[in-house]
Amino acid sequence: MKTMLAEIQTWDKEGVIRVPLPMAPPLRWVNSYMLRGPEGITIIDPGPRTAETEREWSLALRQLDIAPGDVAQIVVTHHHPDHYGLAGYLQSITGAAVRMSRRAYEETQLMWGKDSVMNEELPRLFRRHGMPPVWSGQLPPHLRSFFSQVTPAPEVDFIREGEAAVMGGRCWLPLESAGHAPGHLSFYDPERKLMFCGDAVLPQISPNISFLPGSDPQPLQSFLTSLERFASYEVRIAFPGHRHPFEHFPERVRMLLEHHEERLARIEGLLRPRPQTGFEVCAALFGTDLGIHQMRFAMAETLAHLVELVRRGRAGERLTSGEAAVEFHLTMR
Repeated sequence: MKTMLAEIQTWDKEGVIRVPLPMAPPLRWVNSYMLRGPEGITIIDPGPRTAETEREWSLALRQLDIAPGDVAQIVVTHHHPDHYGLAGYLQSITGAAVRMSRRAYEETQLMWGKDSVMNEELPRLFRRHGMPPVWSGQLPPHLRSFFSQVTPAPEVDFIREGEAAVMGGRCWLPLESAGHAPGHLSFYDPERKLMFCGDAVLPQISPNISFLPGSDPQPLQSFLTSLERFASYEVRIAFPGHRHPFEHFPERVRMLLEHHEERLARIEGLLRPRPQTGFEVCAALFGTDLGIHQMRFAMAETLAHLVELVRRGRAGERLTSGEAAVEFHLTMR
């Protein structure tokens, strides 16, 4: 079986070890990071739980000469399965504390808690915005497929913004952001100008921004506000959740801000000839030659942009006659 251990990288001067973990295309891998310090080993974002990632962690710990009991804490930037999923499993074999923001923990309950209704509410939301049953009917089993990646759930301690997080023998400033994931935590070392940015800022792709029932009602606004805040930090090396660590952090923040303004303008252009449902706009932006995983992301991202246009007064929404579907239209300006 192919292993990614050859891709482990170490920044000795910074005390950072990157452990890439395999995941399904198109992302292919997610970055987990380890820091050694007097307090013990810190793991940041342990990855999704699969038989393959369990095996990778066993091999990685052996290769790095780290015993399970050496792991003191598992820090999670956000609730998505590819970052949070293995936290409970690794906690069970290491005894380590699992730490994340309270808001991120609330999102784990919204998605996978015992009272979660996301499997019913997300298909209902998408149908209301014009998604045909051939797509919406695939969502419940697709959403259920993630439960194995996040089981068992960990016992969690909360990290609060403004309270230093000790990792690798140094104090890191937790920065809470939103948009990609409510309660997302990045960690900044002002002395060395290092940033663990999770999925808040990615070097090559735009983080998915999803409008989801019961979550952030204005996710794109939250994301843009968070990016404006990140622009004020001087970053020498950024360690992201996907792809490779990078040095062009300020430029990348600016590019992401411009990207979303361009997408908003493009959607306005799509609405100019006639009102359209969210699914019609989604199909025009992303096409329909997609699997259900990518279609879920595409539809939720489309709705996030449409909601932002409505918030800005550049679009409105109304119920169509007949079936209870919502259409979006341009407003007179």
